[in-house]
Amino acid sequence: MSSMNLYYKEARYDLLSIMRTPGFVLPALAFPLMFYLFFGVFFRAGAGADYLLVTYSCFGIMGPAMFNFAAGIASDRAHGWLTLKQLSPMPFSAYLLAKLSTSLVFSVCILILLFSAATMFGDVRLHSTQWLLLAVVMLAGSLPFALLGLLLGLSLSDKAAPGVVNLIYLPMAFLSGLWLPLFLFPGWLQQLAWLWPSFHLSQLGLKVIAQDQGNSVLAHLGVLALLTAVLATICARLFRRR
Repeated sequence: MSSMNLYYKEARYDLLSIMRTPGFVLPALAFPLMFYLFFGVFFRAGAGADYLLVTYSCFGIMGPAMFNFAAGIASDRAHGWLTLKQLSPMPFSAYLLAKLSTSLVFSVCILILLFSAATMFGDVRLHSTQWLLLAVVMLAGSLPFALLGLLLGLSLSDKAAPGVVNLIYLPMAFLSGLWLPLFLFPGWLQQLAWLWPSFHLSQLGLKVIAQDQGNSVLAHLGVLALLTAVLATICARLFRRR
């Protein structure tokens, strides 16, 4: 029980510290909703509101996962908090799980906002199991992006981390077809989309509403699992090096 209480407190205080940072909270919640309302409701951009709901859900969960790990860990490294936590009796897994839980809380809030907007303004009607399955796919799919953020947080300074995350996050979202449907892109860009984890996650989400490109579920899961394993291995080596 004392161990569980430790994990709970670490997660609670990590979430509290983020909630006291409006510069993170407001963009993380507002940007996916704003973009979805513009492109998915008012200007359909060649696709239906349900299709763009999935892609903007993917775009929405990527942000908290990458930024919370990259910027948060880089800042903790710069101020000595990471070293202090590593030297303390607290299991370091509590620190990492706290970061992950904060990202998941924000992801859940983003999904609620997007699902509500899709129902009220986009006239999206899905079965209850589809809503639930889509949420589960998106939340589970945030893990590789969290690991990518962890890698950046361990490698970059606190000043460089947010800028580098934006340089990766925004182009990756665009090139994966999250902002505009992929079929509007030139053929060579559509082929390059297979390089990005966000493409594979969005395709898994689109399978829930039967609007994906028709590729195998196992292919998309395999790419995401491989990327997750590679990123986890690199991050573990960086921790051991420290």
